[in-house]
Amino acid sequence: MAQGVKQDISNGLSRRRFLATGAAGLVAACAGGVSRTSARPLYIDGLSFFPETAQDIAASGLYAFICDVSEVESVTDAQGHPRYLRTFDACDRGIDAALARMRTTFPNTWLATKGSDIGSKPGAGVFFQLQSCEPIDNDLDRIAYFHGRGLRILQLTHHNNNLFAGGAIEAHQSGLTALGRDGIAEMNRLNIIPDVSHASEPTALEAAAQSQSPIILSHGACRAFVDNPRCATDDMIRAVAETGGVMGVFMMSFWLTNDPVPTIEHYIDHIRHVVNVGGIDAAAIANDYPITGQENLRKLGNNNAEGVKTYHDWWRSIHEQGVPGFATLPEHVVIPELNNVYRMQTIHQSLERAGFKAREVEKIMGGNWQRVLVDVLG
Repeated sequence: MAQGVKQDISNGLSRRRFLATGAAGLVAACAGGVSRTSARPLYIDGLSFFPETAQDIAASGLYAFICDVSEVESVTDAQGHPRYLRTFDACDRGIDAALARMRTTFPNTWLATKGSDIGSKPGAGVFFQLQSCEPIDNDLDRIAYFHGRGLRILQLTHHNNNLFAGGAIEAHQSGLTALGRDGIAEMNRLNIIPDVSHASEPTALEAAAQSQSPIILSHGACRAFVDNPRCATDDMIRAVAETGGVMGVFMMSFWLTNDPVPTIEHYIDHIRHVVNVGGIDAAAIANDYPITGQENLRKLGNNNAEGVKTYHDWWRSIHEQGVPGFATLPEHVVIPELNNVYRMQTIHQSLERAGFKAREVEKIMGGNWQRVLVDVLG
């Protein structure tokens, strides 16, 4: 194992995790997926958005990425706080728009519906995700509808409580509802991956216990470094890992460190922590910005002091609602060295310099995402 990476085998593996790490690995090896001997490294991004040009897709080096195709309607709640809703109609339009862009602007991408699709065609496979169950409302038939449109990852909630589950950024934490439990059963039936990003700790733990297949935390950070409810506790990391799932560490620097200057080392610290807590098979890369990076910060030359100001009003509004972890305004938004289209190559090199072994780097950079996508989607 890499320097500082611990391996705890005393508790063994759960049945679901054994199936994910064992059987799914055999499936991936036999299903036309990317092998270790491929000419270029296997890079998979756990949550990103389309960039500006097809050339950006090529420059990123990505074999595949999970893409949020939902569209958001901004509203103000009764207390005057901003809320961002994903309605059925808006998300249906979002899928239309994504498919159209893949036909026109991004001909070097294609809709991926199985994990074994990865590497089967030139360009990058795109796995559709919706970042909330809001568009499902109380009609579980809509899950099958969206599955028919290409949806393969469904996030339970985004920040706030909804009909399915409790969100992370709430003054009082709650878990799955009865509808949420039925929704996870329907996701399992359809082979859609439940995603607990943005979920409360009770939601994540209950989802892990409820799901009969691996769940993921597609994009997040570790609360061990930043005590904010948007960050995952060690119990959440372990729960996701025990299902055979994966946690992608993302690029939002104000949830990676409270230090005034964010660095690549801070990012690697989170990767190492996920490995220490959940095992080498649980750690992966995510983004949560467009493939080319956070656009406003790029325009500002990655001037964090200026760019972070656009987040302050939202941050204050959360603090006013009594949510812990928002008392101090953030000082930055991005790690400048990672806020570009070449981030995957930079992270790869940084992991090697940090002492991770070649096989561990392969898993973190894309192998773990490939495994769980094959395990659930085929």
